[in-house]
Amino acid sequence: MDSVLNPHSVKYSSPASKKDFLNAEPFPHLVLDNFLDTEIANKLLAEHESHGDSKRWGAYNHVNERKSGITKYDMMGKTSKAVIDELSSKKFLSWLENLTGISGLISDPDLDGGGLHMIEKGGFLNVHVDFLSHTTKRNWSRQLNLLLYLNKDWNSDWNGALELWDKSMTKPIQKIQPLFNRCVIFNTCEGSYHGHPTPLSCPASVQRRSLALYYFREEADAQPLSPTNYAARPGDSWLKARLISADRQALGLYTMLKRYCGLKDGVIQKILKKL
Repeated sequence: MDSVLNPHSVKYSSPASKKDFLNAEPFPHLVLDNFLDTEIANKLLAEHESHGDSKRWGAYNHVNERKSGITKYDMMGKTSKAVIDELSSKKFLSWLENLTGISGLISDPDLDGGGLHMIEKGGFLNVHVDFLSHTTKRNWSRQLNLLLYLNKDWNSDWNGALELWDKSMTKPIQKIQPLFNRCVIFNTCEGSYHGHPTPLSCPASVQRRSLALYYFREEADAQPLSPTNYAARPGDSWLKARLISADRQALGLYTMLKRYCGLKDGVIQKILKKL
């Protein structure tokens, strides 16, 4: 497959916008529109939609999120694989390193927590900091998120904007609409709170679609388990805050079972799909 990325958006031959990335608030990030070649972006969306209600979609339905995902590379189509391959290439990793100042970046062949995501009407993702170490590759520390949105004619009234919150969780500093062929790259660190906590109010025929990839660095020592840290927002009820906390603790136990007992996501997804 010929050029996957839009050369006007990602210029391998020239320095990336490191200053813009590092100086962004509330934590380092960059928004790139028209990220993929237009034809490739359209093919990726068509492929995403073609999965329909396929059994390929795993369910993530619990207190802190309601979405579906395809996390296995082998279950994806030709265009999805081509895009993931390009965004995992040495050339793109080098570009990311120049952009962020982070050396030794590696992509995740397991797509742990990543892959194709789909959120339907009523779906949401509570504000959180992502897991900071790989679940099974114990020396891998997580460094970056890359989110690529695939939503044509998205209406901001439907909610679903990516919210970037301050470290003290008092308010969102940025709200980034999930527009078609828009890519958001941001640091994964202890203070990188983000999410789209308000349930989608889009028509039932519309879904919020995206591709998520995560980048790691191999460290000398094993990294402590650091599960996704969900947080309540100001104004959330006492009960909701307690439920978010309880769900976070359950997720911590689940992450331990994944690392130390080899528990697979598919087992839990089959249970959640029935909820």
